[in-house]
Amino acid sequence: MDSERARFDAGLPRKRMGSAALFVDAADRVLLVEPTYKDHWEVPGGVVEADESPLTAVVREVEEELGLRMRIGRLLVVDWVPAGRYPSDGIMMIYDGGVLSAGQTAAIVLPSDELRSWAWCDDTEIAARLPDTMVRRVTAARKVRAEGGFAYLENGFATA
Repeated sequence: MDSERARFDAGLPRKRMGSAALFVDAADRVLLVEPTYKDHWEVPGGVVEADESPLTAVVREVEEELGLRMRIGRLLVVDWVPAGRYPSDGIMMIYDGGVLSAGQTAAIVLPSDELRSWAWCDDTEIAARLPDTMVRRVTAARKVRAEGGFAYLENGFATA
């Protein structure tokens, strides 16, 4: 019976999962980071590792990428993304990182092997630096952060 269960479990689909934090400043600009290994910017975050919760992953990634130990707020967006840039589909989440103070901003330390830089970005800069799917995801996260609620997206688009 255990071998049947193991075969069944091994045949279940696997999805990539990513978890990120939406940080804003007092002017409501979004913090974006520039990875050394990609041709576009991103919101701070990364891959959810095996046996790790999405919330634990974003807390870990923020500390690794920005050097900040933060209490991360509520889940804002879940976005299903099809295969394309990566060979499998995935689930991407954005949590509310809150408003960073001047002191927190001054304390940001980037890992030079992973991130080139960071910047506070307005809508125009977000659109210029992020791929279209991410622009839609960040825009939705900003909206529900301001208005309340939650957004479920598919490839960055609202489903209803």
